[in-house]
Amino acid sequence: MIKLDRLLPEKGISKSKFAQYAELQRTQLNRYINNDVEMISLDVLARMCAVLECDISDILEYVED
Repeated sequence: MIKLDRLLPEKGISKSKFAQYAELQRTQLNRYINNDVEMISLDVLARMCAVLECDISDILEYVED
């Protein structure tokens, strides 16, 4: 599970600014926020962590089906 929907407000950053700083398209970001992705590249995760100044575990959570 991708926890950006909770993390962005906690960090006080808008979706638009986050997409810009993390070099993501807004549609791509919305897919991550809605957990509508099957894979995330390490490069994207690294950019997200850098922008949010957090660890990968702050963004991702493993949830069994």
